[in-house]
Amino acid sequence: MDRPTLYIANKNYSSWSFRPWMALTGAGVDFKEVLIPFDYPGGNPQIKAISPTGRVPLLQHGGLKVWESLAIIEYAAELYPDSGLLPEDRAGRAVARSVSMEMLSSFRSLRSACPMNIRRPKGKIALPDGVEADISRIEAIWRDLLQESGGPFLFGRFCGADAMFAPVVNRFDVYDLVNRKDTLAYMETMKAHPAWRKREEAARAEPWIVAEDEV
Repeated sequence: MDRPTLYIANKNYSSWSFRPWMALTGAGVDFKEVLIPFDYPGGNPQIKAISPTGRVPLLQHGGLKVWESLAIIEYAAELYPDSGLLPEDRAGRAVARSVSMEMLSSFRSLRSACPMNIRRPKGKIALPDGVEADISRIEAIWRDLLQESGGPFLFGRFCGADAMFAPVVNRFDVYDLVNRKDTLAYMETMKAHPAWRKREEAARAEPWIVAEDEV
């Protein structure tokens, strides 16, 4: 089988790229990686040349192009059914898809106020309206899933749903947003994953600075 190619943006800043990269890497999927930095004011023309949306992430497998984080994870789960990218049982898969879609469609206040930035020194900022509600809802999702599964990941073993929340783990950490013991324990589990450590090392080595994400 030909290896798929995952096109991503900056490892330090790109939360959208982080999700499928973390999922595929964490599940041991063999893929090629192409990084196209978004250090152009109007967007990098290389991204527009390969992506029908003009954005990344994008997975290319032969002549097929798959975009959007969750679609990439779903496709990879079908391509590699033994990867564990989705929970084994139907009910688990349904819930994993539900919380993943909620992650994609919600929590705009948190995203806007606290851009992902792996290199950011840990420290609090003033939070606008809506952020605390986003934090509370995410913590509730994690708490319910971890209680149901027994942990250490949301569905017991690492899967695509954990990867979908990886950028939130970074936000909670570097902006010092949470103090619940169960939340912090899950975050430490994620940060100890070899895929996370690999991503963090690469992010810290990147030369690009995106001023609007340096809150």
